[in-house]
Amino acid sequence: MNSIEVHNLSKTFGDIEAVKDVSFDVKKGEIFAFLGPNGAGKSTTIKMLTTLLHPTSGTMRVDEKDPILHPEEVRRSFGIVFQDPSLDDELTAYENMNFHGLLYDVPKEIRQTRIDELLRFVELYDRKNSFVKEFSGGMKRRLEIARGLLHHPKIIFLDEPTLGLDPQTRNHMWSYLQELNITEGVTVFFTTHYMEEAERVAGRIAIIDHGSIVALGTARDLMEKTGTKTLEDAFLGLTGKKIRDDEAGKNDNIRMARRVWTARK
Repeated sequence: MNSIEVHNLSKTFGDIEAVKDVSFDVKKGEIFAFLGPNGAGKSTTIKMLTTLLHPTSGTMRVDEKDPILHPEEVRRSFGIVFQDPSLDDELTAYENMNFHGLLYDVPKEIRQTRIDELLRFVELYDRKNSFVKEFSGGMKRRLEIARGLLHHPKIIFLDEPTLGLDPQTRNHMWSYLQELNITEGVTVFFTTHYMEEAERVAGRIAIIDHGSIVALGTARDLMEKTGTKTLEDAFLGLTGKKIRDDEAGKNDNIRMARRVWTARK
């Protein structure tokens, strides 16, 4: 059974085709890496899967439901950590978590316990009553990860979740996510520019470039395909070494996050 199915998915912004006829699936309970250079189409694909953008053409299924026809049910099934900051700086860490729990109808007695558990996990429990505007970038990232897991999602989308985190926090976060994957069967769909991270934790890896999937398989499959010894070398062999601009059509993810959450009301 698949948690995610994508068939011939495309998205254009004016004359720019950000995603071109993309097809792939993610098995239920799989840890799946979605890699690509800047501007390759990663974030646009995630925004379509998470109901933030409508595709120009093609079909999708998330938790066996169409994100266009059944956006509310799809939103209930996933948690998301955006690439760009999406917290409310004028609220405390606890208030950000509690607001998220309210929008997802997490019962009060469960919500309190879950918030405390996750804030301890990301080592922010002692700062739960501090305003987020006082936090460092790494602290905000940890809080976003905790928030995305609050409502026990079936699928967690992580768009560069470890950006700005030190190695100790990165390892701690992945250990927890791998435990959730094993014990609760949570499907993990993530992007990253840390190739060793993808090689270590992902069961399969898709590489997208210029809006198209150029390779899909295990890290070993990709290295064998390119005749390389590391995933980073395989990635460069498939996508080239030219520095890329940011993705076309990129939007402010604070606004995007609010579109998800306000739709939950």
